Amino acid sequence: MAELSKKIGEMAYDGLVTDVKPAVLVAGGTILKGAAKATYVRGTLMAKSASTGKLVIFGTTADQGDTLTADCILCDDVVVGTAADAKAAVYIGGCFDPDKLVVATGATITEAVKDTLRTKGIILKAAAAAN
Repeated sequence: MAELSKKIGEMAYDGLVTDVKPAVLVAGGTILKGAAKATYVRGTLMAKSASTGKLVIFGTTADQGDTLTADCILCDDVVVGTAADAKAAVYIGGCFDPDKLVVATGATITEAVKDTLRTKGIILKAAAAAN
């Protein structure tokens, strides 16, 4: 008789996604190459450059004449080199725990940033404690 039930893997819950509404939406993004190789982890909040449309970690200082706006969250770990920009899957919608997001050193997620993300379909809400 064929196996009707079989364990095929495991998943560790990281607590990044906190609700099913609004629905999680995934798209592709381009992360700007850096002066040094960098690894960005799942849950990194990314800002989009108004001049290039490329992504950098939230909290990066914008070049003169450019504006960086909180835009999306990385789905998976990504290594970005110095020679070429990197393609990555990003969350462009959904409900996420703000305490699980990664930002540049010294950066904070203010209420204004939360409002900006909300207009893009990203809601920041901590997970409710389990009973």
